[in-house]
Amino acid sequence: MPTISNSPNKGRNNGRTEPNRTEPNRTEIIHDLENNLNQNNLLKLKSLFPEVFCEDQIDFEKLKLILGADNLCAENERYQLNWAGKTAAYRALQTPTFNTLIPCKSESVDFDATQNVFIEAENMEALKILQKSYAGSVKMIYIDPPYNTGSDSFIYPDKFSETRDEYARRVGDKDQEGYLKRDGVFQGAFRKNGKDSGHYHSNWLNMMLPRLHLAKTLLREDGVIFISIDDNEQAQLKLLCDEVFGAENFVADVIWQKKYAATNDAKGFSTLHDYILVYQKSSEFERNLLPRTEAQNKPYKNDDKDGKGLWRSDNLLVKSFSASAVYPITNPNTGEKFFPPQGSSWRASQSTMEIWLKENRIFFGKDGLGAPQLKRYLNEVQQGRVPTTWWNFEEVGHNDAANKELQNLFNSKAPFDTPKPTTLLAQMLKIGSNSDGIIMDFFSGSGTTAHAVMQLNAEDGGNRRYICVQLPEETDEKSEARKAGFANIAEIAKERIRRAGAQIRRSGIDARQDRPSENAEVVGDGVSGINARPTDTGFKVFKLAESNFKQWRSPSDRSSDGLEAQLEIFRDVVEPHATAENMAYELALRLGFQLTDPMIFSDGVVWLDNAAGSRKTALLLETVGDELLRDVLAQSPQKVFALDKAFGGDDALKTNAALQCKDAGVAFETL
Repeated sequence: MPTISNSPNKGRNNGRTEPNRTEPNRTEIIHDLENNLNQNNLLKLKSLFPEVFCEDQIDFEKLKLILGADNLCAENERYQLNWAGKTAAYRALQTPTFNTLIPCKSESVDFDATQNVFIEAENMEALKILQKSYAGSVKMIYIDPPYNTGSDSFIYPDKFSETRDEYARRVGDKDQEGYLKRDGVFQGAFRKNGKDSGHYHSNWLNMMLPRLHLAKTLLREDGVIFISIDDNEQAQLKLLCDEVFGAENFVADVIWQKKYAATNDAKGFSTLHDYILVYQKSSEFERNLLPRTEAQNKPYKNDDKDGKGLWRSDNLLVKSFSASAVYPITNPNTGEKFFPPQGSSWRASQSTMEIWLKENRIFFGKDGLGAPQLKRYLNEVQQGRVPTTWWNFEEVGHNDAANKELQNLFNSKAPFDTPKPTTLLAQMLKIGSNSDGIIMDFFSGSGTTAHAVMQLNAEDGGNRRYICVQLPEETDEKSEARKAGFANIAEIAKERIRRAGAQIRRSGIDARQDRPSENAEVVGDGVSGINARPTDTGFKVFKLAESNFKQWRSPSDRSSDGLEAQLEIFRDVVEPHATAENMAYELALRLGFQLTDPMIFSDGVVWLDNAAGSRKTALLLETVGDELLRDVLAQSPQKVFALDKAFGGDDALKTNAALQCKDAGVAFETL
């Protein structure tokens, strides 16, 4: 699309929009109107090796000299995963998107207040659109992609050069509201990937590679991704993730016991598990401990009522021998002296033991007449469990539990065939997220991730926010989903989130509240519930749509008349179908604002800001006059962004606006 023109004064950041979130060691991201994956990678390389750039081109020979021959692979002897279509998949990754996301308030819950987002779109398009606003912002990603069992249908890049109209026809024509859909589904976007295909694994890898690269950019430096998979592609996915995230950022390959019993009619072996691959964005990721279990805490049942809390007895001996730790301990009640057995020693030096005796940390049996033991206090042991790579169904649930969870929520048969239990997602959230980070799932399926985020927030008082992306994939005509009235999977997910949110509100459980509220719902036996408002159970729905602005394409008629005709079309870059609200959201995304950042429509101005209140921006989309401009500048914005057409062809007014903004120290941009 046409690039933004900047006034002579590009503002205090050299024309680049400042990142709208402060994250640890976040690389500077360029926010403009184009897809910037390549530009931002070049920016990172330039920050490391500025000397290898000459007129903004990379001198590879100089780069080789700097890195040294010992660090370069010998020609054709590299260790790598290769497959048919890999180069084309990278081209698909680097191809910019000309689409946008537009709000759908009628399908949302608490649109104006919620911080949660549900995007109904093809996920690679959605990930590209989100690059400008969410780069380096997501704490944790979980995805459950197609397992490539041989019967899956999924989108993979089999066409890498197409016009916007061709793309629209491939993924679904626009409906009356401007969404890129036809009859509620993305027609022609799917390719069934049977095992008889000569490129069976290659097609799946072509689908996954660009999405993982885009996901990596969205992760914070201390972020992490969890990926569910089975044996069909586990080996390939591990190598692919090594390539995308770096083998050094592999964290774990978790085995999840998804079934509690064998399938007796299985051919060969009955599969009882799936895998969950875990990769960190960088070494800044720190996994959390899991909560201690009741079984772990059960032995701590003694309490001396001295303020030190619960304790259990522990052995005072250690296996290793130290002569300095061999000495007598005297029972103060009997005077009997106790020595460690031959070849062993006490676990502390004599001076430390004397301190423990004074602090009443040594236990001589219930009657006070026995041998010495150490009091191990509960509040002094590690307050959590180290995660392991074996997750059994007793702890995190299984497939049947997930199906029953959906059945109870919908009061009918489960409308989705392969849901994951919320307890499984909760386990990942506890390990990989913090209390207020962004959680993303771009293979959202039935919406389990959104459900789990809301549920965990209610239980532990967190403020995690989710971004879920789901393609409106058509449901089978004979499926339970279609019988229940769901035309596509995205409809199932949205309804599941609505019902889960209502269920959480009715439960009255909210760890951040300790008193009833006037607005609390009546639950169960009629007792007033706890304030349901603090747990965010709403979500904003956005859908994929064509850009609100015309995309420049070289005219087929290269004569002066053809060029003049093309220029005439672009006197107004706004598409006829554009609305002020849709334009505002598109521009907000392309200027680096997030979908939940404040947006206020007031007297012909759209005001944007980030959650911290540090990027106040005025969008002038309709008409601009001297009085309006004065009112805007009086609000001390960081930036004023205006459509050219808003000046009504008055070049003097536009020039004056640029000068006034310059004098006020405000960045000024037009489109």
